[in-house]
Amino acid sequence: MLAGASLVAFGATSDAVRARAFYCDVLGLREVEETGFALVLDANGTELRLQKVAEIAPQPYTQLGWGVTDIEQTAAQLIDRGVTLNRYDFLEQDELGIWTTPDGAKILWFHDPDGNVLSLTQYRSTDR
Repeated sequence: MLAGASLVAFGATSDAVRARAFYCDVLGLREVEETGFALVLDANGTELRLQKVAEIAPQPYTQLGWGVTDIEQTAAQLIDRGVTLNRYDFLEQDELGIWTTPDGAKILWFHDPDGNVLSLTQYRSTDR
């Protein structure tokens, strides 16, 4: 039924100015529009609507993630732009904070300005 429909991703922000600076200037997404209800971004062809809310209740799990081809290079770029990569005591992460899954995929996590958990994944070349 929805297999041919375009996906719209949703997130939330309590500060659209701060979110725009992070998602556009740091992560490189393109702003499509800002309405009274949301900051709308283009995430490589997927619409990302950051809903404007009065207060955020950040969750401990990933809200948004991106697949990348070179996670080490992308991690270095994030760090150069002031992003702090998350460390978790229960995972064995390398010096950058990258965890290699049992099947060989590589994942890292970081927060947006509202405290939402974001991630990058470099899949094994045979996965995608």
